[in-house]
Amino acid sequence: MKLNPGMSALVTGGGSGIGKGLCIALSQKGLFVTIVDFSEDNGGEVASLVLKESKQFHGDSRVPSALFIKCDVTNADDLAAAFRKHVHTYGGLDVCINCAGFVNKSLFSDDTSNGTSTWRRAVNVNLVAVIDCTRIATQIMRSQKKPGAIINIGSVAGLYPMHYEPIYSGSKGGVVMFTRSLAPLKRHGIRVNVICPEFVQTNMGEQVNHLLVDALGGFLKMEDVVNGAFELIEDETKAGACLWISKRRGMVYWPTSEEENKYLVYSSKPKRALTKNRFPSIQTPEFFEKIVVHTLSHNFRNATKLDRVRLRLPLEPHCALVKIIYAGVNASDVNFTSGRYFSGNAKEASAYLPFDAGFEAVGIVASVGDSVRHIKVGAAVALMTFGGYAEFMLVPAKHLLPVPRPDPEVVAMLTSGLTASISLEKSGQMTSGQVVLVTAAAGGTGQFAVQLAKLAGNKVVATCGGASKAALLASLGVDRVINYQHEKIKDVLKKEFPRGADIIYESVGGEMFDLCLNALGVHGRLIVIGMISQYQGEDGWKPQNYKGLCEKILGKSQTVAGFFLIQYADLWQEHLDKLFNLHTSGKLKVSLDPKKFLGVASVPDAVEYLHSGRSVGKVVVCVDPAYSQTLARL
Repeated sequence: MKLNPGMSALVTGGGSGIGKGLCIALSQKGLFVTIVDFSEDNGGEVASLVLKESKQFHGDSRVPSALFIKCDVTNADDLAAAFRKHVHTYGGLDVCINCAGFVNKSLFSDDTSNGTSTWRRAVNVNLVAVIDCTRIATQIMRSQKKPGAIINIGSVAGLYPMHYEPIYSGSKGGVVMFTRSLAPLKRHGIRVNVICPEFVQTNMGEQVNHLLVDALGGFLKMEDVVNGAFELIEDETKAGACLWISKRRGMVYWPTSEEENKYLVYSSKPKRALTKNRFPSIQTPEFFEKIVVHTLSHNFRNATKLDRVRLRLPLEPHCALVKIIYAGVNASDVNFTSGRYFSGNAKEASAYLPFDAGFEAVGIVASVGDSVRHIKVGAAVALMTFGGYAEFMLVPAKHLLPVPRPDPEVVAMLTSGLTASISLEKSGQMTSGQVVLVTAAAGGTGQFAVQLAKLAGNKVVATCGGASKAALLASLGVDRVINYQHEKIKDVLKKEFPRGADIIYESVGGEMFDLCLNALGVHGRLIVIGMISQYQGEDGWKPQNYKGLCEKILGKSQTVAGFFLIQYADLWQEHLDKLFNLHTSGKLKVSLDPKKFLGVASVPDAVEYLHSGRSVGKVVVCVDPAYSQTLARL
């Protein structure tokens, strides 16, 4: 989860020590910060520092960039009120850091008090309050239905015993195991992690015997802890992780996977028929959500509903259950919801209702049927069958395409990348030294077409509308970018390319098709991969008449070739591997539209956004934000 200005964080114990350092660091990234602390003087001081650091981000905003709340974290009512005030002020909660701590200065074995002892307070502050804060933060984040990160501050004392302070050591050890046990919350988009630093030079750290600190290499810098916290917040692969920070070894995740495998036993529920699930972090659901087409319409939102359905078990012997991580959005989604891909008329198509929507997705295999041998549970796969707009998919295992990782870049390589790669080779018969024109070139498939044409040694001309799209195409190496918002495509082509284009990769249709046909050179090949300008509107996909088409192509020995990806399924894996190799070698860039669409319920918004003409690059829906992986790309 990338930390961006405008997000908000609540930090307990934020008035001093590590909490203070984290509050300031968060404000330097533009976050709104609530400082929860028992000391009014300390909390007020930190709030002033946060206001100063974040002024560049929020200026004269009516919402204060820092909020101090005096609170005893052991008081459940006051703690809940602090969270409520934060949400009321900032409209939500993105990050919660539980940093409040307490050191018992007396030997617990000498304590003769009853119920008012300092060791009880140490347990309540260090462990009970952390549990309570995590509980409240989790409830808020789940109600928001968007990703959230919780960081609990543990200690090296929670990893190995501190004989002179068993209460502190025991309470911090409880924080470690409590946090590690919350890894399954990742399924809801909430990641809870714990940091266990060795000694930092704070008021609490100064109370530790300096001989011990020196033996461990000296005090850590505050920036070491801040960097560790930010790593756990931003690395979405981390859930239930324990990060040990020391002067001697740096940042180490504890325990190692090898150590964990020695003792960790995954509990198993009673087996359900023929289902196999060997990947413990993916639970086979009883119910899941998916987008279903209930009525035929080119208006995607009107045609579809978000259905909650029961998983059909047992799995068929040759099938696999895939947890969808990312799904790709395509202009032709509206053709699918109108029934265009089932038959020639609405009456025949209506017989298929209801049916699942979505053409492409990537995910992780959760379970396989008894006869499946080539795909294992836990494998990353891509699939290009109807129904990708879902949290889970049951699909014949033979349709799964193995991929290195279930990343959004992979989604872009599916319908969009494969269409460009296969059509230019088969329909366009592309060689080198040619002039290749690509329309709508800054879209999901156009970006691949221009790069593949350049890699083949061709001169590439690309059309787009808008400065940001023109900038993208220039960065991809396009020789001539035509921004139709500032110049006429027809005039540019006529003046600068009088002999015409050898290959035209055309996806707009309508007037653009006419223009491209006139710009096609002798022996030229015009590849029609779509007609997005004709997909929307009350009439939907309205056929066009092209008078004189035969005469035009006959006079110059031209070819107009239609291309539909589904009819080239035997080439998918070969060309997908080719795209992977180009991408991993740095020769092929993958542009993703920066607008985020999270959860399967956001699919209609994503489809409408694509058709608005504002998108740049591939539009992708992150179906499960908890499983998205942003740091380790292909």
